[in-house]
Amino acid sequence: MQIIGQIQQVQVQRSSLKIRHNMQQYYNPAPLQVVPQLLLTPTGVIGIDDSGYQIMDVHNAAHPYSKFREENGICLGFSSHYREMRARFGTHILDGIGGENIFITATQIFSPADLRHGLQIESQVTHEIIYLTEIEPAPPCVAFSHFALQGGDVSAPQPDNKLVKETLQFLHYGMRGFYATLAAGQKNALIQAGDIVFAL
Repeated sequence: MQIIGQIQQVQVQRSSLKIRHNMQQYYNPAPLQVVPQLLLTPTGVIGIDDSGYQIMDVHNAAHPYSKFREENGICLGFSSHYREMRARFGTHILDGIGGENIFITATQIFSPADLRHGLQIESQVTHEIIYLTEIEPAPPCVAFSHFALQGGDVSAPQPDNKLVKETLQFLHYGMRGFYATLAAGQKNALIQAGDIVFAL
């Protein structure tokens, strides 16, 4: 077991980050909401705000417009990957703007092989141990690639196909983030900024 970092923030996607307009699909990060706590469940995540109100993530199976596909209920990303993305695309690539539910401060770049045995999160409040399994790369989408290449300005000219293809390749294999699943038998668990993350 190796400590890989600390949770910097947790957030939910209240609705889809991809919108369609005039036959084009655009990436819009406005539905992202950082929350004090995140409830992990086998069917996705739920944000908990300061008042205790629950905010359903669009990838939770219970969301009315759910995008849940079993493997994508939890999404996580790393600050080290965001440093690489900012170096390539610019400062508009803010921490967590890709929509990851769990954003982890880390120093190294992680490949799927590095996370193949799963992750362990240790709550710094309750000291509960939470296990995440089935870690796999979150496939990058064309809309986010356009957002990255256009400096976040959807009114900018559409990038050419060759550049988009190169961007998709760069964002692949976990650079854009990873999907994860709550381990079988693991009860629902609350996590928050400050919790410690280990690779198993």
